This record gives sequence, C-alpha cells and structure tokens, in this order.
Amino acid sequence: MARPGEKSGGSGKKSLKRKAATEEPQEAAVTGDGATENEVQPPKAAAFPPGFSISEIKNKQRRHLMFTRWKQQQRKEKLAAKKKLKKEREALGDKAPPKPVPKTIDNQRVYDETIVDPNDEEVAYDEATDEFASYFNRQTSPKIHNTTSDRPHGRTVRLCEQLSTVIPDSHVYYRRGLALKKIIPQCISRDFTDLIVINEDRKTPNGLILSHLPNGPTAHFKMSSVRLRKEIKRRGKDPTEHVPEIILNNFTTRLGHSIGRMFASLFPHDPQFIGRQVATFHNQRDYIFFRFHRYIFKSEKKVGIQELGPRFTLKLRSLQKGTFDSKYGEYEWVHKPREMDTSRRKFHL
Repeated sequence: MARPGEKSGGSGKKSLKRKAATEEPQEAAVTGDGATENEVQPPKAAAFPPGFSISEIKNKQRRHLMFTRWKQQQRKEKLAAKKKLKKEREALGDKAPPKPVPKTIDNQRVYDETIVDPNDEEVAYDEATDEFASYFNRQTSPKIHNTTSDRPHGRTVRLCEQLSTVIPDSHVYYRRGLALKKIIPQCISRDFTDLIVINEDRKTPNGLILSHLPNGPTAHFKMSSVRLRKEIKRRGKDPTEHVPEIILNNFTTRLGHSIGRMFASLFPHDPQFIGRQVATFHNQRDYIFFRFHRYIFKSEKKVGIQELGPRFTLKLRSLQKGTFDSKYGEYEWVHKPREMDTSRRKFHL
C-alpha cells in the first residue's frame, strides 16, 4: 500500500528506467582468447545422450520430425555402404567372396519330419492309392459344383461367379436353404468331382470349404484379402475360355502335398497354352496366395504378366476324411493355434 500523501501508480517504474538510462554501460568482459562475450557464438544444440530414445520426446510433432530425420540418415548410411561394397566387389572381380545369403524366416524354417522326398517309395505308394489317384491316372475329369452360404450378399456371389470362370467346367448353383449333407448326394449323383462352398460374414467372404467327391477329403480354409476383378488396378481383359496352366509352390510336407493335389484336381489335365493363362497357388508361411495371370511375350527374352483376378488368401483350418460332416467326421489335421503356433519358424504345409 502507498503511504498517505504519496501517489500510487507507475512512478517507481519510471524512476527505475531513468536510473538505468543514466548509468554508464559497463565494459564487456574479455574472454581468454581475446574475444568479448558479445562476440562469442551461442553453443550448438547438444547431441542426444547414448541411452536417449526418440520415443521419450513428449511433443508429437517434434518426435515425428526427429524420427523422420533419423530414418533418412539410416537410409543414406545404408545406401553408402551398399555402393562401397559394390565398388569393392567390382575391383576384386572373380576373386570377390560369394554374396551372403540373407536370413529369413523361410530359410530358417524348423525341420519337419513329414517333408516329402520325391524318391520315397512310401510317398509314391500313397499317391497311387489315395482319393486323387483316379484323377492323376486320367480316369476321371474334373467337374466342379460352386455354391455359397445361405442367403449370400452381392460380393460373395460375384466371387463365386468369377471363380467359376477361372476353373473350367465349374457350375454355379445357389443354396436355397439346403444343407450340405443334402447337397453332397445330389452332386455325387450328377457326377461332380468337387464341391466348393464360399462362406461369408458381415457381407464379406471369409471362408472356403473344398470337398473332393465322392470319398473326400474335405478341407476348410479361412479366406482373407479378397479382391474382385474391378478392385484390381491395372488388370488385364477378362479371361478367355482356354484351360489355364496351374502352378503349385512350396507344398513340401505330407499335409501340404495332399492340399496341393486337391487344388490340382480342380483343373483339367491338359492346359491350353495358347490362352497364356496361369492359376497360381503359392504357399508361404502356411498362407496360400491365389493369383490368376496372363503372360505376354514382349520379345524373345522379356515376358510381362497381367493379373486378371480374382485374388484371395487362404489359411488351412482343418482337413477331414470323407465328405463334409461337422458332427461325426474324422479329422486328419486341425489347426490349434495355442499348441502349434509356438514358433514363428515352424510351418505345417
């Protein structure tokens, strides 16, 4: 509070300003190297300590900026090391050491006792007596029955129709509320060799049942990453009626061998190479990727490919003996994640 007779306000501030103006400026202190403090440059920003992590920066924008700079620096260092190694290999010529094989989950796969040896007599005997022997002996020709779950939506119906254009001699029939146990006898009476059922959940295809007729086996797959023809960028023209070639990759175990023979039995024996169409089932880490392509000869040495669609990914859930029977069926193999997926490098197909 101001004393009686004194004015309150900014008189104190004004007197301080006058005092500061009347004071003479002090001489700048001289540093040891002869430069004054005014001439000394401010120190640069300190580098992060060794144990510091970018994730500890609380400001989101600053953290994102520092992470982007760190990634750019990593890419530059990696590219420089790659160029340096390439120059060294060119300088050594034939004396250069062989390139190291990169470590991947696939080439570090845990050894499986059921991996198929092509020269194994037991495997050859099983192939000659299994359910697909009549197809591979050319005694039967494939005839496929395509259907969907009950009351399917448009996306599932279109996938079923497009899949019928990929597999020759396949016919689309709608469920109309029939159970599979009633559909299978009708298919057998009409000489169908395979039954394909596409299931859906929330208007999206999410499962596929493949049953070989008349004696099985029946495989149940989880379906994901479905893309119809209109959803594929830079796709080619619609496929023709030529019989496509079929490629089966990495079905190496006894279980994978059975699944590969099941896929092979869907297509006719003799492909028509003039159509230049290829259906591929590629197994990688127990995920089966389906693609449908057309290859084009650009020159004598270069070949281009066009994806025709559809595309999807399958994951085997179970393999059952005989035709579809969810209640009393005998299962050869069932996927149990908690027991089987204990290692990332262990695969079953």
